[in-house]
Amino acid sequence: MEKPINNKYPSVKTVTDEERIGMVKEIFSTITGKYDFLNHFLSLRRDVAWRRFTIKKMRFFKTNRFLDAACGTGDLSIGAALKYPKISVVGIDFVLEMIKAGKNKVEKKGLSEKIALMHGDALALPSCDSTFDVTGMAFGIRNIPDRRQALREMLRVTVPGGQVMILEMTFMRNRLFRILYYVYLNYLLPLFAKVFSTNPAAYYYLADSIMNFPTPEEFAKIMEETGMTEVEKYPLTFGITWLHIGKKPQQAT
Repeated sequence: MEKPINNKYPSVKTVTDEERIGMVKEIFSTITGKYDFLNHFLSLRRDVAWRRFTIKKMRFFKTNRFLDAACGTGDLSIGAALKYPKISVVGIDFVLEMIKAGKNKVEKKGLSEKIALMHGDALALPSCDSTFDVTGMAFGIRNIPDRRQALREMLRVTVPGGQVMILEMTFMRNRLFRILYYVYLNYLLPLFAKVFSTNPAAYYYLADSIMNFPTPEEFAKIMEETGMTEVEKYPLTFGITWLHIGKKPQQAT
């Protein structure tokens, strides 16, 4: 695993998949205490609206079960459980510190009977085929080198006709906003993080991972290549974040 050099992690373009996984695990295990606060603060609370939009697009029709892959501290899980009282939720994350923080939040919300958060790997989900009406991932796919495998696993555990939902940040394409967003990601965001985070290098990684994420069109194609149909994409907040929704075919391929 690569360690921060001059307060920065190496670019995601220069590390192996194994090194990147090690970086991600270290990053998210060291920023857990301020993770929710910084997410809300640095996005001007737009992350709350993005998750809310995602949850409104969910459709439960058979199992009334939702899988939150790479669930972090459980915000998407909690939001879905509150919006749809009849569903049950399973959240998976490979960073144990995130799961512990998420369980505390679930307990405080009184949702322990509806939401089960567990330590696990999005590349090998511990669920049977066709278990969930909806599988989702919010701001997690960017940190997974083998995105196709993660998508295949999400598709596998989704019921035929169900949804696979990916909410993720990307680098804006509009020329004017692109410049402003570059300055924000590479200078302002790390500056704010230095004030609040014990690992400000994590936010240089965040900027780097966003700038190297596929375009919405490219990512929609990846979803189709993994077997999803009727892939829809929704730009949020001038295209800072996109929601992609794919459908599992009735006759799964």
